[in-house]
Amino acid sequence: MTIDQTTGRPADLDTRLISAVAGAPPPDTGASPLGATLAFAWRVLLKIRHVPEQLLDATLFPIMFTLMFTYVFGGAMIGSPEAYLRYALPGILAQTIVFMTMYTAVTLNTDLGQGVFDRFRSQPIWRPAPLVGALLGDTLRYSIASAFVIGIATLIGYRAPGGLGGLAGAVALLLVFCFALSWLWLIVGLTVRTPAAVMGASTMILFPLTFVSSAFAPPGTMPGWVREFVTVNPVTLLVEAARGLLDGAPDTGDVALVLGISGAMTAVLAPIALRLYSRRS
Repeated sequence: MTIDQTTGRPADLDTRLISAVAGAPPPDTGASPLGATLAFAWRVLLKIRHVPEQLLDATLFPIMFTLMFTYVFGGAMIGSPEAYLRYALPGILAQTIVFMTMYTAVTLNTDLGQGVFDRFRSQPIWRPAPLVGALLGDTLRYSIASAFVIGIATLIGYRAPGGLGGLAGAVALLLVFCFALSWLWLIVGLTVRTPAAVMGASTMILFPLTFVSSAFAPPGTMPGWVREFVTVNPVTLLVEAARGLLDGAPDTGDVALVLGISGAMTAVLAPIALRLYSRRS
């Protein structure tokens, strides 16, 4: 056995150590990006389990809006509640889910204020996982709300001419759009100081987007300057694409445009939100 004169250790011992380290598996660096993201999505669901009142906006409000728009405005708008429901259901779906997206920002802002993300920062996880996981968890809430809207509409007589395929396509399109829109509210939640301010800022944006659209009234009945805004309003594009799917006459151009807008929003807004999150955490 030879001795290394500089270290006083057997030379073959160094060789064995180097070989062992080289062949050892890498140290555990935490969950994979997918695993971490799903864990944070599950966190959203656990919060709903422990605070079921969070589902009020996904259950009670959709039922209330569907009944109110159908029976309060239906006769005045088109002549019969049944005919108006067929026209307005895509808009009711869009309004319900689009308004729910702002709660992502409120929850994020609340967690930041309570120091929740300070604990996440110390964990060996993929850095964007808390944000992406929260969006995925909220997408389930959007799905529940959609099911309640469609369920109550079916109970009062609605039948989608496009069948189950049209219903599934319309809901899927709404979920894709709202997932992309949620990145905007993450930016708001990361920049505005209080949850109340987040709610106020989001509401100021969402009200004109949802109501100054073709969701509840045909654009042809509106003044020209309002109609100009309605035609370029992304919610109008979303509602018209969903309406075509539900009516069994999908416009591939409208669907492709909504998907393109959703992709563009994600490509632009997601990096901004992630950069702001990295600075905050």
